[in-house]
Amino acid sequence: MTQPKTGAETGAAPAHAPRASLQRLVSCIRMDEVCVLQGAPVIGACFAMADFSAATLLTIAALVAGNLCLVAHVFVVNDWAGIHGDLQDPRRASQTYVARGENAARMGRLAWALLALALLIFGLVSPASFFIASTIAVLSAVYSFPGIHGKGVPVLNSLLHVSGGTLHFLLGYAALAPISPHGAAIGCYFGLVFAAGHLTHETRDHDGDLHNGIRTNAVAFGKKTSFFASLFLFSAAYGWLTVLALLGFVPLVLSMAAVLYVIHLRAAWMALRDDLTYPAVRRLQTVYRNIHVVIGLAMLATVAPW
Repeated sequence: MTQPKTGAETGAAPAHAPRASLQRLVSCIRMDEVCVLQGAPVIGACFAMADFSAATLLTIAALVAGNLCLVAHVFVVNDWAGIHGDLQDPRRASQTYVARGENAARMGRLAWALLALALLIFGLVSPASFFIASTIAVLSAVYSFPGIHGKGVPVLNSLLHVSGGTLHFLLGYAALAPISPHGAAIGCYFGLVFAAGHLTHETRDHDGDLHNGIRTNAVAFGKKTSFFASLFLFSAAYGWLTVLALLGFVPLVLSMAAVLYVIHLRAAWMALRDDLTYPAVRRLQTVYRNIHVVIGLAMLATVAPW
């Protein structure tokens, strides 16, 4: 009996090939980082939330879905635009989309598809959320796109992160309430933290960025300057949140930021003592990320109308 020929023998693609191809493409999205960045807009929605009605919960569900697509778009654009440098960095090369078998054209189409889906969802949430999401996408393009490449322009890259972090909080706030000075003041805390965290990231990646000719703040001004600028912005964020708590803009329990700041300072001193090596800065990042997870959970626990 003649055996049936396989897809490889006939030249036809296996039936599961399109699905496998899509799965491979989606696997190139940095989902761990995408999920981490869901916090700010959800917290923003909680600050604006008046009740737990079905309409409110549906809006928050749409907010999360839209933000997943929007943040995924931001990371895909960043990876698409920075592929040449990433391939030359031993710490990043194995994690690139090229290493996973993808190409720039398909990543570009994925980025556009994610943006279109995100804007469609936010268009259904509220006009303000749609406008903010569009603005975040523009900031992402300024940061990543070849020719503009704000990532490699010192100071500008930090301003983009301050703006993006603040808008990310307001993205959630605007889903449930008009933007107010009160909401914008709270959003500034997130902008400061986001920019400070990225300056630490630049400090950590100084050697790779220098090798690839990316003129980050750390490359332009030195690792220690970038590190101390990051610490200054973190200090401003802790101080600002404490002031907001004492003024009654946020729950008083959030004044604990002043205590957590001491833990951050100790971790920063240890990183500096170890000459800001890659592992030392990674340990610092773990400490301050955990601190801000605690602050975020405290916000969720005390702000939402449980």
